Amino acid sequence: MRKLITRTVSAMLAIFLVASCTSNSIDSYANTSPKLDLKTFFDGKLKVYGMVQDMSGNMTRRFTADIDASWEGDTGILDEKFWFDDGEEQIRIWKLKDLGNGDYSGTAGDVVGTAFGSTRGSVFRWQYVLTIPYNDGTLDVKLDDWLYLITEDRLLNRTSINKFGLEVGEITLVIERLGS
Repeated sequence: MRKLITRTVSAMLAIFLVASCTSNSIDSYANTSPKLDLKTFFDGKLKVYGMVQDMSGNMTRRFTADIDASWEGDTGILDEKFWFDDGEEQIRIWKLKDLGNGDYSGTAGDVVGTAFGSTRGSVFRWQYVLTIPYNDGTLDVKLDDWLYLITEDRLLNRTSINKFGLEVGEITLVIERLGS
């Protein structure tokens, strides 16, 4: 019995170590299409539909958002207005910078420091720390956004929400370009 327990624990540990060493790389999407050009997609009016899930996969909130996006040279503005199903409203204004070679940086009022991301093929990965309301205060969480261009006018976005290195939730949303 002791041998069986030892083998089971060893196998579980090996699976955990292998799983923790593998990660999705933005470079693996370099040859995917249609090609995502952030300046083209995020230009004009966009509509967002999404949900937030807790670490157990339970939907905790739904939301919609309007984005008014524009670019002047290598500088972009994303003016985002969110409406949550519990009545909360949020505004986030991103100031983006095209760094060249598919790389971008950005800042916003509730983002700690600077966000960084890269496009490859049809995918954009965007990572940053966000300050969110929590109980009577705030909490800083790390977000790992993966945006996948599905059609010329639609993106799917999956975001992992992490605290202390553990995934504590996920955001899933669709972004649609309007009037194109």
